[in-house]
Amino acid sequence: MDRATFVSHQPFAGEKKPSMLRRRVGHDYQSRCIYLLTLTVEGRQPLLGTLHGLEETDTPYVELTPLGRCIREEWVAVSQHHPEVSSMALQVMPDHLHGILFVREPMSQHLSMIIKGFKARCNQHYRRLFHIPLPSEGTVSAIMSPYAATPSQQRKPDLRGPQRNNDDRETRDNNQGSRGENRSKGLLWSHGYNDHILEGRGELDRWFAYLQDNPRRLAIRRAHPDFFRVRFGVRVGGQEFAAIGNRFLLDYPDKRQVQLTRSLSETQIKAEVQKHLLLAQRGSVLVSPAISRGEQAVMRAVLDARLPLIFLTPWGFNEFSKPGHQYFEACADGRFLILAPWPHENQRIALSREMCLTLNNMTNNICNQTSEYGFN
Repeated sequence: MDRATFVSHQPFAGEKKPSMLRRRVGHDYQSRCIYLLTLTVEGRQPLLGTLHGLEETDTPYVELTPLGRCIREEWVAVSQHHPEVSSMALQVMPDHLHGILFVREPMSQHLSMIIKGFKARCNQHYRRLFHIPLPSEGTVSAIMSPYAATPSQQRKPDLRGPQRNNDDRETRDNNQGSRGENRSKGLLWSHGYNDHILEGRGELDRWFAYLQDNPRRLAIRRAHPDFFRVRFGVRVGGQEFAAIGNRFLLDYPDKRQVQLTRSLSETQIKAEVQKHLLLAQRGSVLVSPAISRGEQAVMRAVLDARLPLIFLTPWGFNEFSKPGHQYFEACADGRFLILAPWPHENQRIALSREMCLTLNNMTNNICNQTSEYGFN
């Protein structure tokens, strides 16, 4: 959807709900581009593989099921159905997949139609391997065949669709009835998909590393599940946060705020880094929103030194959020906590001065309060 259309629809769209399935407004999903895509199995059922190598001496890996092997083959075959698209990488996990697609030249279709065709072919393998008959009535062409509709019959996707019922789709994952209903329809994948658009230098290398490291990260999360589970309604000093990491860092008796002005020189920043490292080495838990260059330098130094830190992020969480790759090891070691005071947004916005002041006030309150254990 172009931005002008989006703006014209806003007065009638109702409240905007957080969603990781929403497409980026103003981006041309038919243009040359590289995407990191994530698709999840309906109900998060581990149908695609089994994680092995959970012992410290082993290298974790996913052994694919027959269905998982079919999914891998279909992903590789995307370029056969769409010559303008290449598969650059794939990591199939037990209940989801991450893949990198390169749209080498402009397409006649929206990216969502490419994913729709891939899903439909996967559904065919799913029904065959699990002996699921097709519904006798009301079967849509997307279920019957990825190419049952002619180009003239294909409609542009309603990009607002996932927004309207995304919360219901996500929260139903633990509902046995809906899983049974989806199985009866022969649908393997949950609604929609998540995409990341390649933009920054070095980002593609980070994507490749992320896919390769996924089995190890899953093994670590299974070994320390509480440090990677999103907790909503964590109350500190009268403020509610969503949290990922070791919440007991909030109860340390000595918590120190890191608040450094933007006007510091490089020499002054180095001095502040050493000062705060010494505090952390002596047992203080540093608390920071890492807004200024100096605060960011302190945060990096504390993480590199493997010392405890509480980080306030302006970017909210949803129930499937995970710590970024730079925070993963710190979370696994129980020395890191991320607090998000505001709801999840699909697109990041520039921090305003008011937001920065609010984050600094929250940081100060955290340093002077203990958690109230108001976990939802």
